[in-house]
Amino acid sequence: MADEMPRADEVTNLTPQEVAEGLRAGTILLVDVREPNETAVERYPDAVLVPLSSFDPTAIPDPQGKRVVFACRSGRRSITASVAAQDAGYPYDAHLAGGILGWKAAGLPTKAG
Repeated sequence: MADEMPRADEVTNLTPQEVAEGLRAGTILLVDVREPNETAVERYPDAVLVPLSSFDPTAIPDPQGKRVVFACRSGRRSITASVAAQDAGYPYDAHLAGGILGWKAAGLPTKAG
């Protein structure tokens, strides 16, 4: 498939429902890799911001046993971030499939930036 993301097979797709449940249960640390101009408009509740344009996996807070899950607008940049983190030696292999578009389509809440 021509639209396939490079190394996307190294990243686990999680549904909005799985991520929302993990946030509720306290088992997921959601890392939003969108840019400040995007997060100023609309944000995931309870996500930490680590923009992909200046992505540094050391900027991700200690997950303290939680699963790190990357998120973006549509699910492409979050795959890129996960692969970059893995390349840097971190076991962060999950992302929110569909991004904030999928999150909202699933009826999950966002908050104003």
